Formats: sequence, C-alpha cells, structure tokens
Amino acid sequence: MKCFYFTKDEEEGATLSSRESKVSWVRSLSVASSSASVDTRRSRSELDSDSRDYTDSFEFYEFLTRRRANDLRVFGFYELKLATKGFSRSLMIGEGGFGCVYGGVVGEMEVAVKRLNRHGFQGHKEWINEVNFLGVVKHPNLVKLIGYCAEDDERGMQRLLVYELMRNKSLEDHLLARSRAPLSWTLRLKIAQDAARGLAYLHEEMDFQLIFRDFKPSNILLDEDFNAKLSDFGLARQGPAAGLSHVSTSVVGTVGYAAPEYVQTGRLTAKSDVWSFGVVLYELITGRRVLERNLPRAEQKLLEWVRPYVSDSKKFHFILDPRLEGHDCVKSAQRLALLANKCLAKNPRSRPKMSEVVDTLGNIITDAAAQAEVVPETAKEAVDEKEEDAEEGVDTKEEGREEVESGKPESNNQKWSFDFKEMVSFRNKSIGKLDWRNWTAGLVKTS
Repeated sequence: MKCFYFTKDEEEGATLSSRESKVSWVRSLSVASSSASVDTRRSRSELDSDSRDYTDSFEFYEFLTRRRANDLRVFGFYELKLATKGFSRSLMIGEGGFGCVYGGVVGEMEVAVKRLNRHGFQGHKEWINEVNFLGVVKHPNLVKLIGYCAEDDERGMQRLLVYELMRNKSLEDHLLARSRAPLSWTLRLKIAQDAARGLAYLHEEMDFQLIFRDFKPSNILLDEDFNAKLSDFGLARQGPAAGLSHVSTSVVGTVGYAAPEYVQTGRLTAKSDVWSFGVVLYELITGRRVLERNLPRAEQKLLEWVRPYVSDSKKFHFILDPRLEGHDCVKSAQRLALLANKCLAKNPRSRPKMSEVVDTLGNIITDAAAQAEVVPETAKEAVDEKEEDAEEGVDTKEEGREEVESGKPESNNQKWSFDFKEMVSFRNKSIGKLDWRNWTAGLVKTS
C-alpha cells in the first residue's frame, strides 16, 4: 500500500524554490532544488506548510550537519547501474511512492538500491529528508544507510539511496504472501518488540525527537535472522519544540495507519506513531492488512471487524491468523490485543509511550516462552505414564471392556469411541462393508 499526501484542494503544480533547499548539506544534494518541477497533488497552502516542515527550524538541520557521520559513501550513477544490471526488473525487490528498490552488489557487498521515481509526487525533498535523518540516527532496529547518489545529466536528476540488504524483505511480504511459510507466533512477538524499540529510540532516546509518520508493515524490514528494522524516513518529521504540544504540518501517510486526530487537524505528535503501531499489532494477530477491499463489506476495515471479538474471550480465536493453527497462543494474543487497544486510544494522551510498549511486549514474550516450556513437559509426563503402564502390564483397553461388561456407569471424563483399526480388520471383503458383529466397544479418557 503506497503512502500519499492527504489533500482537500484541487491539483496545482508548483516549483521548488531555492529557499526550500536549505536542508541540503552538500552541493550535490541541492543541484536541482532551484529548478526542478515536481508532479504534485498539493495545494499552494499545503506546499507552504510542507516547506515549513523543512525550513522552520534551519538550526535543527545545521545541528544534523554537525552530527552527521562521515562514513556515508557517495556513489556514482553508473556504478549503481552496473551493480543492479541496469536496474533490471528481475532484481527489483520493492516499490513505493518514492520509487523502486533493487538488489545489487557493489564490490563484494550486497546492497539495496532505492531509485527516485522522477515522475512521482514523493520526490527530491523526501530523498533529502532520508539522507539527513539516516545519516545521523544509529540503532540496531533502524535500517543502515550506506550511501547515496546525486547526479544530474541531460536526462535530469538521478537521486538514489544505498542501504544494507535485508534478505527477508518486509513484514508485509510475510503477512500477506500465502505461499511463504507463516511467521510463528514467537517470531511475530519478536518483530513487534524490535519495531517498538526502533520507535522508542526515535521518540525518546535522541537529542531531538523524530516522528516516523509512516509506520506500517512494508516499512518494517527483516534481516537474515528476522531482526526487524524500520526503513523509509522520507516522511519523518522533527517533533515539537520544548513547550509545544504538537507540530502543525500537512497530512501525509498511508490510509488506515495515520492517527485520526492527525488526519482531521494536521496536529502531529509522537502518539500518532503509537496509533500506527497499534494497527500493526492487529495485523500481526490476524494476518490481515488494515484494509481489504476483496472481503465482505463488514470485514473490509480491520479495526471495525475485530472489535466485537476482542471483547469476548470465547470468540477471540475467530480473529487469529488461521496459519497459526497448532500454536498455543490465544492467551498471549489476547494480551497483545489489549496492548493494541491502549495504542489505539481515542485520546492521544491516553496512549502509552513507546518505551512502555517495549516493556509490555517484553513481559508478553517472557510469559509466552514460559508457557511454551510448560506444554512439552506436560506432554512428556503423559508419555512417561503410558510407558510405566506398559511396563507394569496394565491393559487399559481390557479394563475398559470389563467396565462395560460389568454394567458400571460411564464416568464424566470418558466417552464411547470406535476403534477404527479394529473395525477395519473385520471388514467383510466379499461385500466391501464393515462387519459390526465382531466389534467390541472400548472406552478412552478425554480429560
């Protein structure tokens, strides 16, 4: 699902001015900012607002420049073209509003190359935004930016970003692709915790607050060990300054994931990301995307569909991802749903901070692991009891028959059962039907 700008006014083209390129921090990043026209669906007022997103705190971007790591590599366009075999569609591993992402090899290093779609309406400023932020933020649960390419030639702008390659693609790929092996419940909890740690770092652990603004499964990437990392910082936004409760900005994001108060008012806070996180938790529980047009009307909107089941513990299992069949995770999933509901509180102030979400997820994971250890032990004890009975020569089947023949009443934890193997052995081969005359009833315990 692609992200886009929420708009109310009619379409109007616009040209980026040199003032809007103040965030550029090297000459190569601002070459085209004074003359490039962008295909946009925003009104003039929205463009002005979006401009303020980048320029109302120029000191902040100077701060980023001072903090920016010096290890970002500058790639040449033809170097990346060669690495991706001419941006071959066979190497394309993703696509979004920004453009296409290709797998490639630079030297001996496998990388992911994201190329700006010059005809899209997410463009140069988002590219600059991503370089600015990912050049500064460093965390195990944020995707690593290796370098960038900024060249202009007779064909126009060439803007590319080069990341570490995430071999297991995105969370969305695993939740929605029915051909893939389903994610286990334990792995889903781990991914949720990794993503929560990434958001907690952005919100609470840096010198400045960063609001991700487009948290969704397609922006949660998975490495070869299924460690989750947040990607795509093109829409990220500096949080409110000290003493302010929110940032007023144009509304961007993805339908279904953007917090309702942000969509309605344009007032952005870190709690908008918390709302988005709650939505993703329900996607992990159900295995469904937030909006499914091909389902019956009553089931198309995920949050509306799950509501009656979450409040009824006897019906909760109906919303579990059917691919989790065999996993003893209902109680754990119910606890995760309670956490999701807190994140989806109508009043933003009632939503937890992401650091609190990380702690709660840690408790859920610990309890789920303890439960997983108890179940095998119980099964082992049952096997040991059977082996002891066999060693003592106890014939439970004969005991059951004697009980029936003696006329003893059936106890509450027993029921009649058909021993189908025994029935098949008495099959009447001449007529191809079961011979019921030689069949004897048996009892099995169903505790």
